[in-house]
Amino acid sequence: MRFIAWLLFIASLLIFGSVFIRPVDFPYVGLLPFFIPLFWLLNFFLFLILFIAWKKSAWIPFIALCIGFRFLEISFQWHPKNDAEEGLKVLSYNIHLFDYKRRSGGKFDPNIFTWIQDHPAQIKAFQEFYQDYTSASRNAVDLLGEKNNREIYYEIIEGNPKRRSFGLAITSAFPIINQGKVFDNSRTNGAIFADVLYEGDTIRIYNCHLESMKIESDKLDELEEVKANYRQTLKKLHEGSLNRSRQVSVIEKHIESCPYPVILMGDLNEIPYSNNYFRLSKILSNAFEGAGRGFGFTYNRILFFLRIDHIFASEKLEPIQFETHQEVDYSDHYPISATFRFKD
Repeated sequence: MRFIAWLLFIASLLIFGSVFIRPVDFPYVGLLPFFIPLFWLLNFFLFLILFIAWKKSAWIPFIALCIGFRFLEISFQWHPKNDAEEGLKVLSYNIHLFDYKRRSGGKFDPNIFTWIQDHPAQIKAFQEFYQDYTSASRNAVDLLGEKNNREIYYEIIEGNPKRRSFGLAITSAFPIINQGKVFDNSRTNGAIFADVLYEGDTIRIYNCHLESMKIESDKLDELEEVKANYRQTLKKLHEGSLNRSRQVSVIEKHIESCPYPVILMGDLNEIPYSNNYFRLSKILSNAFEGAGRGFGFTYNRILFFLRIDHIFASEKLEPIQFETHQEVDYSDHYPISATFRFKD
């Protein structure tokens, strides 16, 4: 058992340490963080076994658990519930072109617009935003902008600007005094920003949709499909992690040059156990860690255990409330929201 404990300890250090290595610097290192929860649990159960058996070697998995405690923090939180009425409320939602239900066998549900309009967040960021100027019922810029008493910044990534297109959008109940594109990859991914006037201060809002994980979850329902596609899936995961690493580098530089407090939110396609998550955590705080409850999973298909939608903010902004709206199933992602206040 002592040999097993040491073997697991060494392997755990390698797996845990992978979050500090950029995928662009070491091939396939971006895949290792997916194993972090497994190795943390293995150490936990080995510690229990050795401790109950009163073995001195129990200290080996215990040290591994202490080293990996940060991963427990970012996985699960249990802050007191706070229904704060005052503060800056923000919402992030990958709305899957407002058409997820129809594309998955049902009918288009216009209630998605009603839910978004009714949500009290003053600032809302949308990924996979679909705009249709040819239909009043699908004119999202109008429905979520002027008709919702909001200013809106919509950046087209692909499509016809006068008819149908999709991209990223930020709506605000406060004046938008500056806006712009950080990057896009001419598909559905990209990052934009808007500078918002809030109570005499300027806050920069980033809306990011980083490179997809490219996991075809529909093919994971059957074991045979998993066997047939695992090599292709691993390759796609690797390529996705490389592209996101480059995109995060662009975002880091953009934030470094920003003179205002920052809120960064969106579908980052990054689990908390990743180099990109840790890089962003060095310059911004994660709202789930500061005010969340439970596991906060944001993906609502077969890979339900993924938290890939995030809200980060500058240290000047304290999260006092965070919520994953798992009762809202208009998309393949759950919306997330947070409330911030300026620190004294």
